[in-house]
Amino acid sequence: MGRQHWKRIWVGSAGNMVEWFDWFVYASFATYFAGAFFPSGNPTAQLMNTAGIFAVGFCMRPVGGWLLGRVADRRGRKAALTLTVSLMSASAVLIAVAPTYTAAGYGGALVLLVARLLQGLSVGGEYAASATYLTEASDPGSRGFASSFQYVSMTAGQIAGLGLQIVLQRTLSDAALHSYGWRIPFVVGAAGAAVVFYLRRSMLETEVYAEDTSHTEERGTLRALWRHKREALLVVALTMGGTVAYYTYTTYLTKYLSNSAGLSKETATLVSFTALIVFACLQPLAGRLSDRVGRRPLLITFAVGSTVLTVPIMTLLRHVDGYWPALGLALLALTVVTGYTSINACVKAELFPTGVRALGVALPYAVANALFGGTAEYVALWFKNAGIESGFSWYVAGCAAVSLVVYVTMRETKDLDLARVRAAEGSGESSLTPAS
Repeated sequence: MGRQHWKRIWVGSAGNMVEWFDWFVYASFATYFAGAFFPSGNPTAQLMNTAGIFAVGFCMRPVGGWLLGRVADRRGRKAALTLTVSLMSASAVLIAVAPTYTAAGYGGALVLLVARLLQGLSVGGEYAASATYLTEASDPGSRGFASSFQYVSMTAGQIAGLGLQIVLQRTLSDAALHSYGWRIPFVVGAAGAAVVFYLRRSMLETEVYAEDTSHTEERGTLRALWRHKREALLVVALTMGGTVAYYTYTTYLTKYLSNSAGLSKETATLVSFTALIVFACLQPLAGRLSDRVGRRPLLITFAVGSTVLTVPIMTLLRHVDGYWPALGLALLALTVVTGYTSINACVKAELFPTGVRALGVALPYAVANALFGGTAEYVALWFKNAGIESGFSWYVAGCAAVSLVVYVTMRETKDLDLARVRAAEGSGESSLTPAS
């Protein structure tokens, strides 16, 4: 990769990191602010309320995927990426200043809901614009490696959030964290978004997009996407197992270790923090491997591992009694998930032509996340509240099994020339041309 490619990847990843910092600190700090927006009572019920709002944010992701995917395909990847980070900054500010239940009743929860809807709108477009940008900005033989920084940056955002949580846990009392300390990460997120907004204003457009000549009125429209409906359905299906597993072992893991295994919040946070650092380091290695052996072998490895190992891993995690056994199991789970996370961005982008690539990634991916990713934590807490917590493990394994069928039957995409992926004449198929 040349210096210019690295610069593009850095700018795209930095913004993605801030986006996902703001997105994930909501989940990681939920145990501290759950009681601030809802009446006191059952802690699990309070977590379910905040998890419900977390899931509602995912409902806006298809809207954001459609709107910002359209912007990315019609106005450019740069325009969409700048807009997404602006929306995320605004939502972080809203959460930082939201009034509590004591001060405004359910008014605070309403502000929280509005902020989460804005976040959903932003992230719905950010994923696709970033995935498309990172994939297009890389050399043909390094797309897996370059696009792996999608989840490096996403995970780095969560690591930053968990790191800040650890610092606050060590410097503030538990009462202070529940009172006002939980607002601090949202202030930090808003400031970070402002910095990235400045960086993205000077970023360069990808050559694949800039040199594309298929500029028509249908560019970035649902009508154009309909011609690639099979690819869109493929994105939904291949996302299903991966997104459930990812949110289970990242967003939900800290709560699971503290609320189910009985570990302290500090220990559970440290487990997640350490595991995610290793997880982030694995992404480029797996991405580079996919450039050599293909995308399908990694996806199939993930799906088989997740189908077979989820139930025993989650069962053992529920009975851990310390940091090291919890960390070992978390690392095993996240290593398996790496087979999906490291390459899913480029696999999806490689399915569509330039004129509908961002929308083609954004909308079906957002739909899959709204149905499976955003609801994962809520489903887990529902099973726990119903007294059948082990049912969630089988649910995660089942989703992975469905995706396994898709991975086994899908075509390989690593050798495709992005500039020559086009709609086949007179059909709903895609003409996929290997890179020369």
